[in-house]
Amino acid sequence: MHDIVNGLGVAAAFGAVGVVLLLLGVGLVDALTPGKLGHQIWVERNRNAAVVLSSALIGIGGIVFTAIMSTYDDFGKGLIATATFGLLGLVLMAVAFWLLDVVTPGKLGAVLVDPEPHPAVWVTASCNVAVAAIIAASIV
Repeated sequence: MHDIVNGLGVAAAFGAVGVVLLLLGVGLVDALTPGKLGHQIWVERNRNAAVVLSSALIGIGGIVFTAIMSTYDDFGKGLIATATFGLLGLVLMAVAFWLLDVVTPGKLGAVLVDPEPHPAVWVTASCNVAVAAIIAASIV
């Protein structure tokens, strides 16, 4: 029974770190795109914004998963690694977004909240997932 209680505590701690990182991801995408992201997705039903946010959340989830699986034997180290790698992923996703915005025509943020479907959304989403995969692969 002690193992179950201990496991629940560990899961709750890692879950809390993961949820905080996911919320930071939402805030990051919201900061990088014009207007209120929640309004864009839930009220205006903007698929472009939803795809970009979803890709960021999937990416962060992958980083968190990999960090937990790689350091589960040492609880403290695992929590720190999860938070650190998750934050690094968020920073690098923001940098990749900025670089993509620099090398492409127009303002990427404005394209992503345009109600008309745009191919740049898939490029941006793929970039989020690729950056997260690179971070996840680097965790040892």
